[in-house]
Amino acid sequence: MVLIVYILQCSDGSFYTGITNNLERRVAEHNEGINPKAYTFRRRPVKLVYFEDHSDPYYAISREKQIKGWSRRKKIAMIEGNWHLLPELSKSKTK
Repeated sequence: MVLIVYILQCSDGSFYTGITNNLERRVAEHNEGINPKAYTFRRRPVKLVYFEDHSDPYYAISREKQIKGWSRRKKIAMIEGNWHLLPELSKSKTK
């Protein structure tokens, strides 16, 4: 089974990272607003801005968690394809 890690941009400019086996259906569900307690419910409409496929479910889950822990700047660099910026954006700003 292929799993897809995805990032949505919400109407307020924030990002939501998730995982699914059916990207088209899942984005539609976010925009339909099925669950009032969901992060995206009050931030609709959402727009798909990034996704990657993974055949290993353990890696896909790990990748979703990794991206969720990233800073906004790092997510934007990845979305824009600026992979060369990721190492610099990973450095701690505290000493």
